[in-house]
Amino acid sequence: MAFFSTSKSAAAGIPSSTSSPLYSFSQSFKSSDGTFTWLYTTGAVLLALLALEQTVYRMKKRHLPGAKWTIPLIGKFADSMSPTMENYMKQWNSGVLSAVSVFNIFIVMASSNEYARKIVNSPTYAEPCLVYSAKQILLPDNWVFLTGKTHVDYRRGLNNLFTRKAIGQVWMYITIQDAITRKHFAQWAKEYSSSPRPIMMNARYLNMDTSLRVFCGNHIPEEATREISDKYWFITQALELVNFPFALPGTKVYKAIQARKVALRWLTLAAHNSKIEMARGGEPTCLLDEWVQLLNDPSYKGRREFSDHEMAMVVFSFLFASQDAMSSGLIYGFQHLVDHPEILAKVREEQQRVLQGNYDTPLTLELMDQMPYLQAVVKESLRVKPPVVMVPYKSTKAFPISDDYTVPAGSMLIPSFYPSLHDPDVYPEPDEFQPERWLDPNGLANSNPKNYLVWGSGPHRCIGLEYATMNIALVLGIAAMMFDWEHEITPTTNKVEIIATLFPKDGCRMKFTPRTNQ
Repeated sequence: MAFFSTSKSAAAGIPSSTSSPLYSFSQSFKSSDGTFTWLYTTGAVLLALLALEQTVYRMKKRHLPGAKWTIPLIGKFADSMSPTMENYMKQWNSGVLSAVSVFNIFIVMASSNEYARKIVNSPTYAEPCLVYSAKQILLPDNWVFLTGKTHVDYRRGLNNLFTRKAIGQVWMYITIQDAITRKHFAQWAKEYSSSPRPIMMNARYLNMDTSLRVFCGNHIPEEATREISDKYWFITQALELVNFPFALPGTKVYKAIQARKVALRWLTLAAHNSKIEMARGGEPTCLLDEWVQLLNDPSYKGRREFSDHEMAMVVFSFLFASQDAMSSGLIYGFQHLVDHPEILAKVREEQQRVLQGNYDTPLTLELMDQMPYLQAVVKESLRVKPPVVMVPYKSTKAFPISDDYTVPAGSMLIPSFYPSLHDPDVYPEPDEFQPERWLDPNGLANSNPKNYLVWGSGPHRCIGLEYATMNIALVLGIAAMMFDWEHEITPTTNKVEIIATLFPKDGCRMKFTPRTNQ
């Protein structure tokens, strides 16, 4: 109590003759001066860092086309968040090699066929680098992240799963593809017969259902295909080129990881069931069965021991590689055909000639081989609108990519496929949809296979390209005979949305009416 009494006394409020006020003023001045010094020092350091950033960028860029100065810290982040074909083309047209920076990641883009192919065929200098979150989503021990001889050896053991023999074998891939497609089209006949609707998500589900049955057969239940398909969209969204990379609840990456867990749970069950069925002496009815039989073949020279989880990861990687690319290819296949009725009429004429009225008969590889025009349609559609326009690589060491430029180690390298596929010297009127350009074996298109980079090139060329092209052709062929097609043109019909792969911005709004007179 004495303390409180003293502190509130009158004497306490009367200034004394001590030096306290002068001391306080002096301390305040020093504090202010110290703050000013700290701010000055901090500002100087920041300016030095920003200057260093620009200097390093200019040193790496050297004479390459590209912005002379990069926006501090973020670079071209805004453009990468909302990618457009117009911006990509502007970059490609700036030079065969050009430079850009995003969040201090130095990027060299290659637009010419020569340099694009050089990057993907130089495993000693460059390796594929998916987006930052890819290893969190696909798991770091997934085989897609292997490089060099390890990757080559692993891939060699998987090549037999996508041969023409596997695709065409009785009760194998093409038979499954046919059955699943007709099942989905029976539903499409109900959903799309009254008015146009976007086909994007239903086409994705058709592809996912087909792939899961081709890969897993009946080793997973019906509800699994629906659940995996519904949740896989989260994975697609999380693998965009630029995304928030941390798996915090509610983020795209977090949702994708949960989707991967669901998929792997079902795929692990499928691998387990396949091993049991093959041990019982069952006949193979899917890719997993073929793989298990291959591993048990005494003449097989490769690695034999794969856990259920590892086999599940491989199948998951096949889904990752095929789902978005195949969906993009199929949707644009529909759009190109419906917008060119004269070409759709030729597809139908070929179907009528080959099938001779037996339109409900399951297609076979032999029948598909008699449809060169349909195959040309698919090849041309994929050329005009390639699902994947570029693939990011990373330079593992200094890469002398040309006589006068060396890509610094640790840089991102992006070989661009679109310019090669739209080269007017190889494909006259490159933006036009002209399947006939593929019918002449001696024509410009067929004489320059190096330009057809739809499936990539080199050691990481798509392993399932036969399966994917066959599936797109089969679906379009069946749809041509089952339905009359209508396309609702919207202001965004010809706009491209880039979600890992290319899609029509309006989802391709179509109406399908069952044909009564085939």
